[in-house]
Parts: sequence; C-alpha cells; structure tokens
Amino acid sequence: MNEKALSGIKVLELGQLMAGPFAGTLLAYFGADVIKIEPPGKGDAVRGWRAVEGDTSLWWYSLGRNKRSVTVNLKSEEGRSIVRRLAAQVDVLIENFRPGTLEKWGLGPEDLKAANPGLIFARISGYGQDGPYASRPGYASVCEGVGGLRYVNGFPGQPPVRQNLSLGDSLTGLHAAFGILLSLFHRDRQEVKSGQIVDVGIFEAVYNMMEAVVPEYDRLGMVRGPSGTTITGVVPTNTYACRDDRYVIIGGNGDSIFRRLMTAAGRQDMADDPGLQDNAGRLEHQERVDGAIADWTRTLDASEVLSVLEEARVPAGLIYSVADMVDDPHFQARGLFEEVEAGGRPLKLPAIIPRLSTTPGRTEWAGPTVGEHTKEVLGEVLGLSDDEIGTLSDKGII
Repeated sequence: MNEKALSGIKVLELGQLMAGPFAGTLLAYFGADVIKIEPPGKGDAVRGWRAVEGDTSLWWYSLGRNKRSVTVNLKSEEGRSIVRRLAAQVDVLIENFRPGTLEKWGLGPEDLKAANPGLIFARISGYGQDGPYASRPGYASVCEGVGGLRYVNGFPGQPPVRQNLSLGDSLTGLHAAFGILLSLFHRDRQEVKSGQIVDVGIFEAVYNMMEAVVPEYDRLGMVRGPSGTTITGVVPTNTYACRDDRYVIIGGNGDSIFRRLMTAAGRQDMADDPGLQDNAGRLEHQERVDGAIADWTRTLDASEVLSVLEEARVPAGLIYSVADMVDDPHFQARGLFEEVEAGGRPLKLPAIIPRLSTTPGRTEWAGPTVGEHTKEVLGEVLGLSDDEIGTLSDKGII
C-alpha cells in the first residue's frame, strides 16, 4: 500500500465529542498516528450518542477510525503525568477543554514546552483562548448563532433554522486540522524546530464562512438575513417542486445559462427579454422568474426535469437523502464509501476527501473499543512494563 501523506506524524488527542476529535480523525485518515486519550469506563461521550448498536454509537465507528484508544484518568496526578510523558513524544496535541482547564492540570503549552519545544498545540473551544467570552461554555449549537450562521439560515419572518448536523463542530475541526498542517509545515522548515499554538473558536470557524456579510454591512449598512431556499442577490438559484413531490435545485444564474434554462422551460419570451439578460435585471424581477420556473417544474416528474436540463446544459440536481447517496453510481465511482468490520459485522463508512493521487488516505479500522490500545501504547511509547501497567490499572489511573 502507498505511504500516507502524514505517515510518521504523532498526535495526542485530548477532549471529547466532536470538534477536537474530528480534527484528529482527519489527521488519522491521512496517516498520522493518533493516540486518543479517553476517561476510563465509558470513554468518550460520543460513544453513546445518537444511533447506538449494542453499547456503541455508529457515529463513533466513523469518528474514532484509525485512532488508538488509551484510557487515562486526567483528574489524577498520576494520569496527568502519563499524558505529560506522551506529550513529550508527539508532534501535535489536540485539546478542546474549556480555556484554563489544562493549565490548572499542569498540561498547558508552557508546561509541556520544555520537554517538547517542537510541539504543535491545537486548542479548540467555543470562543477562543482569550477575550471576554473565553470562559463561556461553547457548544456548537450556540456558537453557530454567535458566529452568524443561524441568522442567515431559514425563512424570513420565521425562527432561524439549524442544519440537522453538528456543522459548527465539523467546521472547527476542519480549521484546526488546517492550522495544524500550516504549523507543521512552518516548523519543519526551521533549523531549530519550534512549535506554536493553533487557537480555534467554534464561533470563529462559522464566522469564517460568512462570505461578504462584513464588507456589505460596513460599506452599505446591509444586514444579510434569511432567504429561504434562495440566496441573496443571485437569480435564479432555487429549489423547485416537481409533479412527483420531489425537489430539484436549479442554478440558472449565469447569463447564458439563464437563457438556456428558460428556453428549455418553454419560456422563450423570458429567455429573450432584454430586462432579464443580466443578474441585476433578474434580481429586480425575481418573483416573476422563480414563478415561471416553478410553474414549469410542477408539470413534470423530477427525473424529467433533470433530463431536460442536462440536455440544455443547465446545472440541476435532486436533493439527496443518505439512501440516495448510497445508491448513486457517481458516489460509488468516486469511492465515497469504505467498508470496515465493526461489532463483528461489515459497516459502511463515508470516505474522507480530498483524494490524493500519490498518498491517499483510507480507513484502516473502525473506532476501537474503550482503552483497546492502552497497554500497547504505554509499553511501546513510554516503555512501561506489564507489571507497571497492571499497577496503574488496579489504581484506576488507566
């Protein structure tokens, strides 16, 4: 098998649930040796979240993939001593505790720097490590609101809507992984390798996705709000109902694309209308444009609409459920599913992009059982004997 892009990089993952662990998942998929520290007993709380089979969440099998699970009681000094020793041996530490927690335990960046000056210390929290909100509990659901995402999501005049996903956490994990890679690249170009802190707030990761809302407000006083199934200032790009009660998304906002769309929809009059030849004109007549497209799609099944628009070279597609994805030949051709053994049976997991031509990532194993690799890691990395590991286990430290 090909070597992976991050082979040889060692990562220590602290914290639980989503944002920090997702950053670790991304790194592990592309070859990093990720040692995940979990509390003894039930382990990471995500093991019991959402759809659970037996005593393990199906989500865990994906989020914990390719990681080595080590149980350590961080509330004990002996447990924290183990983490210090592990941190001295790795390239990256990922943590998502509330700011100040690791400093209280003697595990902050300054505490670990002397033993490992090249350590990249990735810190994930709701609001970042400083500022007036730093000490607030920072769940993604709240931070998506503070970061601006919820304000623009939904329909005008109705309560803001959230995606049925932990989107803020995932975006934060992605930004953290990006920051880690930048830091590793910088560190490894230096003669004397020194690490740095990667500080990512969930609200900031969401804010980073907010496109032009700041300059629009600063220059024009414009406050972008929810726009339902459309997007502010671009026409037509919308979701349209079809005769069979399925929905299609049509992006006809390019000038030439719009003309092809309206011709395909039997509205040559609108395709040729001088007032609709650019986005500014279409924006002025948005209700008329969207109404004409909706009137057309309601006369056809979704498959017929898509067939007509494919022939006309107009971007369009169904809104997929996960069942649609799994059955779709393009998803399959792109290798977007991987099969592993979990709970004694095969389980399909989503592959992780990007696809790399020479050093691709892949899933080697599903999320492990709690503490599955404790003995292996403590023996291999710290050189502890079986007797020493047994003593630590008897004392509840691991």
